[in-house]
Amino acid sequence: MDTVFSERHRLHAPDGVRVDGELLAHAEVPERADAILASVVKARLGAIIPPIDHGLLPIRAVHAADYVDYLRTAYTQYAAYRGTPGPLLADRTGVDPRRLPHRPDGFPALRDYYTYDYEDPILAGTWEAAYWSVQVAVTAASLVQGGARSAYALCRPPGHHATSDQYGGFCYLNNAAAAARSLLDGGPVAILDLDYHHGNGTQEIFYADPSTLYVSLHADPAQDYPYYWGYADETGTGRGLGTNLNLPLPLGCRDAEYLAALYRGLEALAAFKPASLVVSLGADAVAGDLIGKFDLSLAGWAQAAQRVANLGLPTVIVQEGGYDLASLGTSVITFLGEFRV
Repeated sequence: MDTVFSERHRLHAPDGVRVDGELLAHAEVPERADAILASVVKARLGAIIPPIDHGLLPIRAVHAADYVDYLRTAYTQYAAYRGTPGPLLADRTGVDPRRLPHRPDGFPALRDYYTYDYEDPILAGTWEAAYWSVQVAVTAASLVQGGARSAYALCRPPGHHATSDQYGGFCYLNNAAAAARSLLDGGPVAILDLDYHHGNGTQEIFYADPSTLYVSLHADPAQDYPYYWGYADETGTGRGLGTNLNLPLPLGCRDAEYLAALYRGLEALAAFKPASLVVSLGADAVAGDLIGKFDLSLAGWAQAAQRVANLGLPTVIVQEGGYDLASLGTSVITFLGEFRV
């Protein structure tokens, strides 16, 4: 299995941001990708290849044009507003997930309009890092389109919380959604989201789309992020009704319960008969993660990976979360190893 990776992820380094003179505590750091890459190389999983630049087309295929334009220019616009360059952070008192449909003009109002979260800074290199993260995912998809059984997109920043027109949850552009949309020429696509958190952005993008099935195993949103989305009664709308399956799980979930939920998800996936599969891979589902609160063992995680691999579908694996640097590489390689050709 080849791995697609871009060094440009380092341009987004929120761990160096200061707020009121103090460092912003941030788990989504550049060292995450470095730890995973080191483990991929050590495991001799396959070639490490750079992404191909597919331009804005795959980004605009899943994101609103005004949102894309905002992300591209937000840092410079904010610098002009405040008179000096610096990190753009949403106002804790202004962010509302129930955003009103009226777009304001300019800063400071725009600071909160395109996000539902206040922990995700836009830095000088955030757009470029997020842009190339999408290119990583779409390049991995092109490898599968070209006949590879599977390909791994080592994406950073992650993407599954990014909706069509808002960022949040460490995510700015939706890598998995872009990969899935690029695969649709080959037939229906299924997205299996195994991150500890619900991928509300991916759900929103495909919620009315009958050509794409979204299945997610995640922490019960009544108990953990993203709180407002990811409930079992969210099943799609319009022509997409029935193509969204949420399988929320309790905090402390162990192997048996997780694998039972996965079985339900894979049953739905098989009934959908997709031509290809995108896996949003979040190693934060494994026990010991700094943010995740499941008690899923590494052995259980390996069983989950084996069941997904046994589907035999052309598969693009897109990196999402996972925040314990000491165990992150092992968790990722444990999953990817089941797809080794």
